[in-house]
Parts: sequence; C-alpha cells; structure tokens
Amino acid sequence: MPSEFTLIRRHFTPGTRHTALAGGDDCALIAPRAGRELAITTDMLAEGTHFLPGADPEALGHKTLAVNLSDLAAMGAEPRWAFLALALPDADESWVAAFARGFLSLAGRFDVDLAGGDTTRGPRNLCVTAIGEVAPGRALRRSAARLGDDIYLSGCTGEAAYGLVTYRRRVEAVEADVARCRYRLDRPMPRVALGLALAGIAHAAIDVSDGLVADLAHICEESGLGAIVQWSRVPQSSALATCSPEDRRRFVLSGGDDYELVFTASVAARREVAARAAEAETPVTRIGTMVAGECVTVLDSSGSEMTLEQAGYDHFR
Repeated sequence: MPSEFTLIRRHFTPGTRHTALAGGDDCALIAPRAGRELAITTDMLAEGTHFLPGADPEALGHKTLAVNLSDLAAMGAEPRWAFLALALPDADESWVAAFARGFLSLAGRFDVDLAGGDTTRGPRNLCVTAIGEVAPGRALRRSAARLGDDIYLSGCTGEAAYGLVTYRRRVEAVEADVARCRYRLDRPMPRVALGLALAGIAHAAIDVSDGLVADLAHICEESGLGAIVQWSRVPQSSALATCSPEDRRRFVLSGGDDYELVFTASVAARREVAARAAEAETPVTRIGTMVAGECVTVLDSSGSEMTLEQAGYDHFR
C-alpha cells in the first residue's frame, strides 16, 4: 500500500502556472497580481452528509473543487489557487487516482493551481480552500442589494435535489431525466464566467448551495431588505415533469446542490445584465424584486403567499 507522500507525489503534484512555491515545503508561496484583492473560501464535504457512501470518486473529485469555485463565482472573483486536505479511511490508490482525475480536470478547465494540502487517515472527509483574485471594490457582496433591485437566477434549480432522491429510492421517471439530475448533483459546473461578467453591474450575489429561498434569505439578512419571488417566473426543468406539484416546488425552491447564482441588479441594468449573461453563455431569469422587509416571500400566480415547509438545507436542523 502506498505511503501518504507517495500518493501526494503520484496524484497531486500536477505542476503549477502561477504559484511561486507549491507543495513540498511547510507553506506554499503565492503572488497575487498587482492591484488585486484575494477572495478566499473553504468548504468541507463529509461522507454521508454531502455525498453518499460509494460515490463515484472521479465525480467526487470534480464536485469537491466545484463547490469552492462556485463561492468564488458568487463574489465575482477569478479562481487562481486551491489547497486540498483529505481524510481517507485507507490508501486505496485506484480511488485516489480517480478522485485526482476529476479534481485536476476541473482545475485545468479554470486554470487553478493545486498549491498544497494535506492527507490523513480517518472517515472520508474532503476539504478545499480556494483563492481567487478580484479588483478592489468589484467583489459582489451579499450586503450590497438595494431596494427595488431585480432578482435574477442563473440556469434552474431543483435538478440536483431530485437527483439525490433518485439515488435513495426508485422513481417513476424518464431515464434521461434521472441521468440529467444525477449529473447535476454529481458534477455541478460553477458559474465562474457569469460571476466575472457581473462584476461592476450586479449589486449582490450568492451561490445556491442550500436552496434558492434559503440562500436568497442570506442576501436579505445581510442587506437589511426583503425579497418577493414570483413562482411563475422561476425556471423549472423539464426533468422534473413527472414530479408532483408539491415535490417540484420543494425541489426548485428548497433543494440544494445546484450551485447556480442568485443575484440582484438595478432595473436600469436589465439590458446590461442580459448582455453580460449572453457573453458568459449562461441563461439568467428575472424572478423577483428586493423590497422593504426582512424575509423572502414567494407568491403564486394569484398573488397569494406560498407556504414552504423548509426554506433549505441546514446542517444542524
């Protein structure tokens, strides 16, 4: 069985493009470009909580990095470096090799240097710290939404949540729809291009990891505002067509793991938002308005408030 350092040397030293000193010393040395601020995020994925036991390791490698790059996208930051810490129950080299393929393939797509990390024995736990760069004053912040702002959503939500359901129990659905939703769960694609395109035009943004309503509520809390979402405007995937209306609402409004962006911008910026989204080759939909208040209200087609059993995922509830 290979040693810890053999695993690192074989699978996690791909070479770097913009790191002064990567793995091999006690610390990495990174050199931000002149005039840039660093955006730094850390996410942890624990087996049984964030992914199912027996999950495909290559897809898991992809997702482990993707969820961090999604945070950078939500700030309008350009991904540059990643640090990976792994707790593994054993040194299964075939598992590690597949995981590394998924992780490094996505890193290569976004020109991210794997600059260091750590490994240890323990219950499977995957932790990444990702670092990006953003021009001073251009970061998208949750606290910057303004009264009267339009609320936009990239892509659509609900597919990942439904994908998780299909893993846990048999469903009556078209095979292609099940495959699509599982792919969205297993291999989310961070909206990096959109985040970069929105810098300077959007006011506030967040990525949808715990559920559309729950994550939009964070913008409301930080900005001291409320939000009105029109259910009829929220995009719904055709892959959810066989779900009951109740389940569809739950998946779309409260389901997590889609890693889309929800953001706000002024009414005057509608044409510019459309142009920036087209530039990023990412569909966006205007779904509501920031209003005076302190919570998210979802209205049905008749204008009545919809009741949600749960706004989104919470690790301790």
